[in-house]
Amino acid sequence: MSVETYGAHEFRLYFVAESVYGVTPTSPTMLGINAEAVDPGIDSGLIKVRGVGSRDLQTIKKGLQRVLLKIPDCLSSESPISFIQHAQTLTSLSIEAIYYKSLWATPSNILSFTYKGMRIDKLTVQCNLEDLIKANVELIGKSFSLGTAKIAGASYGDYAGAVAFNEVGVSRGAADGSTQVTTTKVTDWKWTLENNLKPVPCIQSPPSTSSLIKYLRERHRNLYGEITFEFEDDTEFDDMVSDNEFSLKFDLGPVSSALFKYCKWDTVATPTRIEDLVSVKVKFTARDVVIS
Repeated sequence: MSVETYGAHEFRLYFVAESVYGVTPTSPTMLGINAEAVDPGIDSGLIKVRGVGSRDLQTIKKGLQRVLLKIPDCLSSESPISFIQHAQTLTSLSIEAIYYKSLWATPSNILSFTYKGMRIDKLTVQCNLEDLIKANVELIGKSFSLGTAKIAGASYGDYAGAVAFNEVGVSRGAADGSTQVTTTKVTDWKWTLENNLKPVPCIQSPPSTSSLIKYLRERHRNLYGEITFEFEDDTEFDDMVSDNEFSLKFDLGPVSSALFKYCKWDTVATPTRIEDLVSVKVKFTARDVVIS
């Protein structure tokens, strides 16, 4: 018997680090991912076969399954890097998306989507005035399965709260990350870490499974971001002209931060408009990052 349409209030998202790639630990301790939006999905990669004699497809064959998960509005919490730190560590994760009815302690009508062998491909974290720190997380994985119950033997823990713009700071230091000095002219910032993950499939003995991925390997890493400053001096222009190298530290909570080292400005601009104050908009590229 079907139930009424599920609502976002009847959904939870959890993860656990894997010790073996693509294998969910036994009786795992699952940690909650607090988010305003989640886009669970899967791409079957169907092979669509055409041929002469017909305008329509002759057959549709099973293809290489692409396991994707997007979390466009992942909120920081009392443990702001518990999840996003894995963009740096590249630890593989098992992620469970659960839809349920009734109370979470005694749920009914459970629909469980379990993603295995997930790694963070792209992470963007941003902060704007009068808003919360939010992350956009894109993951690629190995396999996907459906269930009608929680993971056997699992325990579930949730982090509450969020980190607001007035609870964090931005500082600048020497290229190696030392001698950080807080700056007081930033109005908003955004940074991105791209791992450029590549699924490595291989042909298996027939009948093959939906997922033929053997490895999910990282390639070149991109580290870059954007900052808006109030236009109070020409520091950023001087950095550009002098080809200065520096570090930038973005607080992510009371004790957590992302430290970008060996940075240089890509572009510096001061858009000037009638009836508006002047700001400095800059883009940077870095050679290293430490999320801790």
